[in-house]
Amino acid sequence: MVNDDGYTLSSDRERIDLERVHRWLSTDAYWAMGRPLEQMRAALAGSEPFGVYDRAGEQVAIARVVTDGAVFAYLCDVYVDPAHRGRGLGSRLVQHLREHYAARGLNRFVLVTRDAQAVYARHGFTEVEPGRWMECDLRAVRAGVEAAP
Repeated sequence: MVNDDGYTLSSDRERIDLERVHRWLSTDAYWAMGRPLEQMRAALAGSEPFGVYDRAGEQVAIARVVTDGAVFAYLCDVYVDPAHRGRGLGSRLVQHLREHYAARGLNRFVLVTRDAQAVYARHGFTEVEPGRWMECDLRAVRAGVEAAP
């Protein structure tokens, strides 16, 4: 899909620039700081990646969706290159994904963010009701740190 401003959104995984995406996320995204290249490669392989590209075909944004394809989808690794921020690309990407997965019949689309609740709220995301959703941080399990009972 090409927009009037020349940016193209694509779900073609072959267009994803792995090295660029890895550099963005592992050095500038709080949730993925230090993520190894091989882990990024595996994450892309196990999800549905979407890229945004400029007129020259250079990738300027990324988002990944982990989904069972029928009921549930998890939005992650949404990132826009700093040189292309402020043009609505992230919002356009999230809106497209929301509509795409709704059209596929999925029931639930979730994400985790530490600081962008207002951004996602504009696209219909609401904070999850306390007392229902739980998380197990597997990084702590790997480090041998047990959760308090």
